[in-house]
Amino acid sequence: MSLTGAMNAAVSAMKAQSTAMSIISNNLANVSTTGYKASSTSFSSLLTSGSSASSSGGVTAAKSQNILARGTLVSSSVSTNIAVDGEGFFAVTTGDGSQVYYTRSGGFTVDDDTGYLTNNGYSLLGWPTDADGNVVGGTTGTNLERIATDTLTGYAAATTNVTLKGSLPADATSSYTSELPLYDSLGTSYTLEVEWTKSTTDDNTWTMSFGDLKTSKGTTVSGATVSGSTTIKFNSDGTLASPSTSTLAISGLTDGASTMSVTLNLGTVGASDGLSQYTPDDSSTSTTVDISCTGNGCAYGTMSGVTIDEDGTVYADYSNGKSISIYKIPLATFSNANGLTEMSNSVYSASSTTSGATYHFADSDGVGSIKSSELEESTTDTNTEFSSMIAAQQAYSSASQVISTAKDMFESLLSAVR
Repeated sequence: MSLTGAMNAAVSAMKAQSTAMSIISNNLANVSTTGYKASSTSFSSLLTSGSSASSSGGVTAAKSQNILARGTLVSSSVSTNIAVDGEGFFAVTTGDGSQVYYTRSGGFTVDDDTGYLTNNGYSLLGWPTDADGNVVGGTTGTNLERIATDTLTGYAAATTNVTLKGSLPADATSSYTSELPLYDSLGTSYTLEVEWTKSTTDDNTWTMSFGDLKTSKGTTVSGATVSGSTTIKFNSDGTLASPSTSTLAISGLTDGASTMSVTLNLGTVGASDGLSQYTPDDSSTSTTVDISCTGNGCAYGTMSGVTIDEDGTVYADYSNGKSISIYKIPLATFSNANGLTEMSNSVYSASSTTSGATYHFADSDGVGSIKSSELEESTTDTNTEFSSMIAAQQAYSSASQVISTAKDMFESLLSAVR
């Protein structure tokens, strides 16, 4: 190798080690960046054109990044901060929403201006769902929407199902009453009187009928029509014989709510898990009976927050205690995730080497689960970076020493010529 070749090789070494130092510096700068994936430096030897193996042309350096590396998950006090525990990326968008990007940085919060779940200007994407958590419109990339909360101002629900549990007295000599709590579609609360009358000809038969419908203030709703009287039969062992369900209908509500249709779940035929008939162990002469009722309606409540489940279901939480499913967050995977193109804010875009994204429900198909109130830390290891820094510094100094020595040799050559 000539002195010129030696100096060129040394210059390439200094340039390569400068590249390595830049990568190390960037890793250390992002040691606290959520979702950041540390990069490393790959060195490759160079040969000058037409040179032999003993005539090196120096070295070149390139940046490489293991995007699939997983950082440690740490807790967060924000319920909408999320992390992927396993494989997969969140899908996000920005600007006009036409382009989809991918990230493991889950520091999402509700944007006060737009109502979207955003992180560093990127909005989280999800599939819309019905109140039961079922995805509406399909589970493809074209059905993804920005997760919005600005339209969810309040929620009320009419009672559509009620489960009754309790025992009617087998030694009854009179009619009994209980109360049934109900809500209409506007969230108005009512109490409906239920009348239980034992048959005078069949000891195991009762009639369930309904009395006055009253508001929570105790006022009778005069225009309401209540229907749904049902004959209930019991077996000789006190278990329910028939029917297992009955339907209650209420129309003429004066607050403008729609007609109510309520399914009354009376229990399992042949079992005593719902209504039953047994002789009480006291001599009470009360004309009321203890029948507990559990329904699905609720009063009006204002939105109080957003929570996210491990399977990616996004719930809107309301002050009335109800949580309603509004979106499902998918996780994206790629055939070659390390081929993604790195962007700012720990965000990546698809490239020609990654193929298209495949979307999955979280915690299924081999992808990770979604952890609420957690964030994924940077994969930067400071011990590794400092070791690499020392190695880069020593290599740079050695290369500079080669240049200095080659310079002295040139000067000796010139002196000999003179």
